[in-house]
Amino acid sequence: MQYETYTIHRERIRVGPPALRRVALFTGAYNHIADGVSLTLNRLVSYLEAHDTEVLIFAPTITDPPVDHAGILAPVPSVPVPQRSEYRLSLGLTSNARSLLRTFRPHLFHIATPDLLGYQALRFAGREGIPSVASYHTHFSSYLKYYGFGRLEGQSWKYLQHFYDRCRHVYVPSQSMAEVLHSRGISKGIRLWMRGVDTHRFNPAHYDTGWRRSIGVEDDEVLVSFIGRVVREKGVHIFTDVLKNLQQQGIKHRSMIVGDGPVLNELRDRLPHTIFTGRLENEQLARAYASSEVFLFPSDTETFGNVTLEAMASGLPTVCADATGSRTLVEHGKTGLLAAPGDTRAFVQAVQHLIRHEPERRRMGAAARDCARQYDWNTVMAHMVRYYDEILYPEGPWSGDGYAGDGYAGNGIEAPTTQAIRVP
Repeated sequence: MQYETYTIHRERIRVGPPALRRVALFTGAYNHIADGVSLTLNRLVSYLEAHDTEVLIFAPTITDPPVDHAGILAPVPSVPVPQRSEYRLSLGLTSNARSLLRTFRPHLFHIATPDLLGYQALRFAGREGIPSVASYHTHFSSYLKYYGFGRLEGQSWKYLQHFYDRCRHVYVPSQSMAEVLHSRGISKGIRLWMRGVDTHRFNPAHYDTGWRRSIGVEDDEVLVSFIGRVVREKGVHIFTDVLKNLQQQGIKHRSMIVGDGPVLNELRDRLPHTIFTGRLENEQLARAYASSEVFLFPSDTETFGNVTLEAMASGLPTVCADATGSRTLVEHGKTGLLAAPGDTRAFVQAVQHLIRHEPERRRMGAAARDCARQYDWNTVMAHMVRYYDEILYPEGPWSGDGYAGDGYAGNGIEAPTTQAIRVP
């Protein structure tokens, strides 16, 4: 057997024999933070390695990372992001990284973050004649208004258009996100790469009356929960205002926030009657979802909404912003309710309706669970291998028009048949 040896961080690593595909993955989040981006990419790498694909990951890291990462990680220099120290800002592609890339000889560059590392990787790939693809995980331009930089949104879109126009494919997680990109002049090579959910882990069967009682929830109280990173761009100010309105109206309920983040202490001060569990994982997280009655997630910055899908799989009706990501997942009036972004009154009315109408709450929760079953991780990840092969093996069955597995939608935008992308 033929093996190759790489030296990464003073460790010699044997890899081989040569795989059908070799992919270099560049990302700003992989093992130093456990968020939706890092967990999705780790799942992707695990799937790829099980399907004849070698992956070498370039990403920032920290001394004691919270994620036991998949694959071979080549750390890149980075510094904490100002005001958000839990994130790292990559400082680019070092000479050692370039040397490692030439040794690895990737067939494809996959860039998950359009930062300095991603941009330098894109330029390196162009010089070396290696095709590049990108996945769109974070709606960065929508974050700017939450940190006082809203005036820079136009410039950020110009940069993103320049960046993604140089990629062969751009993988977006939802139809609504594809439409936003298209409206901003980004439509070249867009493919739909949704997210999946483990419906065995996230399951209504994990409802636990004893646990609810242990955290102070009475059996006849409706538990309204927010689960996710406790950051401004997730709409936590709307969540807070909704709870205060419900309390002022005397509507019986309990509230819970599951997660951690930079504004957690601020919310503790503003919501003295809310249950704060901190960050939960695995079975504890699944129990928290299933033991709630309503999932309230006002974020208008989602590209998909992993936590919304987990709530749906857990049998919860969801109340979300009628914005990118959420509007693709939530069918208004069937699996949950949508409210105009930032409209506190609309969110209050939606949550109030679900608290007061138990039969409708149960009906929507069951429909949400049925919908979530369609998002199988293996099917989702298999599309990525197929997309890679469109580029690496252009003479394959996908080379003709109307390849049955992808549901071509015209105008250069293609997607799996599970949900074809529409062009406005």
